[in-house]
Order: sequence, then C-alpha cells, then structure tokens
Amino acid sequence: MANFSRSWIVFATLIAAASLFFLRGESGVAFAQTAPTSCSTSTSTSISTSTSTSAPTYNSYSYAGGPPSTDNPPAAAALPPCPTGSDSSAGSINDVAKQRFNQMITNRVLGTVLLGINEQVNCDDCVSAFGSAGSFSAGIHGRKSITSNLALLAGIAYTHYSEGGYSVTSAPIGAFALRSDFTDWGSSRPFFDIGTILTPYEKVRYRRSYLTSLGAVTVDGQTTASNYGVYGRAGWMSRLSPRDEVAAAVEVWQLWQRVKGYADPTVAFNPFDATFNTGTDKTTLVKVGGQWTHLFGSSVEANINGGFVHAFGTQSGIVATVTGQGNVVPTIGNQSWFEYGGRLGYRISKGWVADLFVNGTAGPQPVGNTIHGGIGLRVSY
Repeated sequence: MANFSRSWIVFATLIAAASLFFLRGESGVAFAQTAPTSCSTSTSTSISTSTSTSAPTYNSYSYAGGPPSTDNPPAAAALPPCPTGSDSSAGSINDVAKQRFNQMITNRVLGTVLLGINEQVNCDDCVSAFGSAGSFSAGIHGRKSITSNLALLAGIAYTHYSEGGYSVTSAPIGAFALRSDFTDWGSSRPFFDIGTILTPYEKVRYRRSYLTSLGAVTVDGQTTASNYGVYGRAGWMSRLSPRDEVAAAVEVWQLWQRVKGYADPTVAFNPFDATFNTGTDKTTLVKVGGQWTHLFGSSVEANINGGFVHAFGTQSGIVATVTGQGNVVPTIGNQSWFEYGGRLGYRISKGWVADLFVNGTAGPQPVGNTIHGGIGLRVSY
C-alpha cells in the first residue's frame, strides 16, 4: 500500500511539473513587430506619468501586472509619414501644356523660313540651301513662277530644337504655298498666299518638376508627335524704287499638334507619377506684320520683317492621370507676342548670293524670347 501511495505522489508531482513548464512557455511567447508596408497620415500623442513601479520581467520584457496576454500582442512600429505634394505634381501638368504650345509656335517659325519669310515678295526664281543654329536646322527651299501672277513656294528641312524644358529631335519639316501676285496692277498691288506646314513625325521629350514634403522630383517623359498647320495671307506690296520693296500683310493660321500618350519613366522617387493620354493640341493665330527689302550699292541686300501675333481658341489635348489627384486637364488662355526676322545677303556673282539670317519671337511665356539664326547660299535663275 505504501508503494502504491508513493507511485501516486510521484505521478502527481510529474503532472504538476509538466503543467508549470507549459504555462511558463506560453507566458514567454514573443511577438515580432511587423515592418511598416505603408505610411501614416495621422499624428500620435504620447502621455507620460510621474510615477513608476517595478514590474516583473518575463523573457527580457518587463510587464506591469503580470505576463502579457497572447490575445493582445505589442503594438507595431509607427509608420513613416506619407509625402505630400500631389497638388504640385498636378500643377506641373500645366507646365507640360505650355511646353507643347511653345513647340507648336517654334515649329511654325522654323517652317516660315521655308516659305521665304526673309525674302522679298516678288523676285526671280531661286533655290537656297541653308543651315541654322539656336535650333539646329538644315534644308533647302525656293520659289518657282508658274505664271506671271502665280508662284510656288516650297522647302524641306531637318530640325532639332529645345526650349523651356522640352526638346524635339529627328523632326523633318516640309512647307509649300501658292502666291498670287497681281503684277499687272503695277508697282503697288495686292498679293495673296495659301499654304501649309507639315511635320509628320518627331521625337519629343517633355520635362515636369514638382515639390513634395520629402524633396523635389524631376522626370522626363519621352514620346512622339506630329505638327500640321494651314494658313492664308493677304497683303499689299509696293516697289518704292528699283532698290526698295515694302509690304504689309495679315495672316490667319490654324495649327494642330498630335502627341502620342506616354507615362512617367520609372525613377527612384516619384510618388505622384502621371500618365498622359494621346491628344491633339490646337490653336488659331492672327498675325499683322510688314517687311522691307533694300539693296545697298550693287552687292549687299537686306531684309527686315516683323509682326504682332495673337493666339486664341487654344485647346490643350492633355488629359493626365496623376496619383493622388485623378485626371488633370490643363487650359491655356489667349496669348500674344512679337515675331521678327532679318536677312543680310552678299551678291558673290551674278545669280549667287550668300545669306546670313535670323528669326525669333519676343514676348511672355509660354512663347517667350527665342532666336534662330543661320547661313544660306541662294542661286537665282
């Protein structure tokens, strides 16, 4: 009987020891802090008390009032703050719209060189090869009389240019027009032009920059575009003398620019990225201008030209989706600026003229102040 009692005592002791072991194991469970996978937009307030009490320690953690409950693990680490600046990112879409407007105007200015903007209204048939800087451009243009009252103006060039955050490369420009000059009216007479400028393909890079609470962001989006424009011109020219020709005219232009959709490139930090749809920018221009061509001596000829330009009915083709803002559709109001040009030519020999020319714009953004200059060799026949 005594042996039986001892067996029960030993058995009960083992059961009690095992129970204590498992209870201790449960009280020592450790909860790993979850690494933050997002950010917090809320602020936290800490409350401190002036009294402190000693608490028992369990597995290197000190807890007041006993071991922790497995149902309430320790709180996760505080999340980092979210960056702010989505409104600035949305505002940068307006900057892209201004770049695209400037692109339309610059394309037109370069195209007018192919239509003889720096030459007199009425002159002999000619062909001119040229190259320019400011915007790199190289091409050929000229005029050919079809009848005594009708002439064809045409040209083609290959251009690269940049301005105000954007750049255009690999852009062929073609232009042609018909000019009706009423020569049978005498030395003072009306003239009319109708024509077009075409850039069927060009590579473009647009830059946008914005500010966030964690720093500035700059991204360059790359895509392709095409430009088209048609115009009509009505004017009056006068041969004041064998050495002088003056002219004044009014022009009306309609411009279109088709830009293929693209998204911001992947960069290290761009929390409010944007995606741009495919869209068409367009605007209507009216230009009032004049020009004067003069022959100095027998070898030097000069031309100056300029005018006031007003753009209205402008529509941006941009619909951009910006993270944190949704769709953004920028607008561009009416714009006005001046355009200028000039040419200085030296008659090398009969029918051969070396030209130095310049063209540009002057005014507020988004057109701004631009200048394009070059040299050419013109052959009359």
